[in-house]
Amino acid sequence: MCILAVDIGQSKSVCCLYEASKQAREFVTVRTRPEAFAELITCHKPLLVVIEICPAAGWIRDLCQGMGVKLLVANTSDDAWRWRGVKRKTDRDDAWKLARMAELGHIRPVHIPEPWVRQWRQLIHYRQRLVRSCTAIKNRIRAVLQMVNVELPAGRKGFSEEVRATLTGCESKRLELCGMEELWRGALRMDLDQLHVLERHLCRVEKQLDVYAGKQEAVGRLMKAPGVGPRTAELVVALLDDVHRFSRGKQVAAYAGLAPRKYQSGQMDRDGHISHAGDGQLRALLVQASWTGIHHNVGWMREVFDRVSGGNKKRRKKAVVAVARRLLIKLWAMLRDGSEWRDPVVAKDRGVGAARGVRRRVVPAV
Repeated sequence: MCILAVDIGQSKSVCCLYEASKQAREFVTVRTRPEAFAELITCHKPLLVVIEICPAAGWIRDLCQGMGVKLLVANTSDDAWRWRGVKRKTDRDDAWKLARMAELGHIRPVHIPEPWVRQWRQLIHYRQRLVRSCTAIKNRIRAVLQMVNVELPAGRKGFSEEVRATLTGCESKRLELCGMEELWRGALRMDLDQLHVLERHLCRVEKQLDVYAGKQEAVGRLMKAPGVGPRTAELVVALLDDVHRFSRGKQVAAYAGLAPRKYQSGQMDRDGHISHAGDGQLRALLVQASWTGIHHNVGWMREVFDRVSGGNKKRRKKAVVAVARRLLIKLWAMLRDGSEWRDPVVAKDRGVGAARGVRRRVVPAV
């Protein structure tokens, strides 16, 4: 079997052509371009192409699929890919290690979705970057105003239309018109202008995401779950993609980084903190949706939260993560079975863990 293992570089890539039956290997360097890879595959006809996960993995996946060649994408965060204690690490060493690990079956493959799903994911994450940028500018504006003893109202009221008009008209000024003692006014004007532009971009992105979400039947189905809005539903659908690649809920929780780390040695056997693997934005939205459901006394969410926390305030974070984990598994099951949301049966008479406020309520969607 001929294995083509490639260490992807920005402009050039080092390839290891490994013939497993003859234990022979050959190294070549090609440009990191589709035409160069296509020529290499056509010339050597490998049965398997192995690469590390990287930004170029998308178009390499499309190329291999079009040429009928099996592709294996390695997760470089796995323990098997650690380079601890190694005195030499080169591009050739990387390519050779990929080939050997593929031959031995030690690579856990990474799922590369279809091109339109990848683009959808990119737009979802771009929206989140815009949200973070807007939040950073708002915090900077508050800090500048606090330095001159100007206090904004808390929360969203601090950036209402009325407050912004006051800041633009009375407090801020063009930088070139500011004296040495009021340069903060110029910085404030530039931050306000930048915030206005970013919020316009954010509005355009969210409108387009709403259009895409409206075309996905699965997104509308997940939005029927308590606390789950369009942003959470679309991210779950886009990231899970092919839901049948998960055989059970524990794998879904591990994929999202909501599964605990395991520590076992001799007599010790305990669970640690969650792994934080996978997409952090997905975990954040699931936790936010869980808090919303808990505050509005959604029966099963409140029951799980009370049972895990045990009435201890120090365990509240651990309890809400447990709720988020169960929410994700329930959403995955809906996608897997093509089913609608059904409220789980809430256990009663469990002391501290007894369900409170089982009445159905309208829960704001995240």
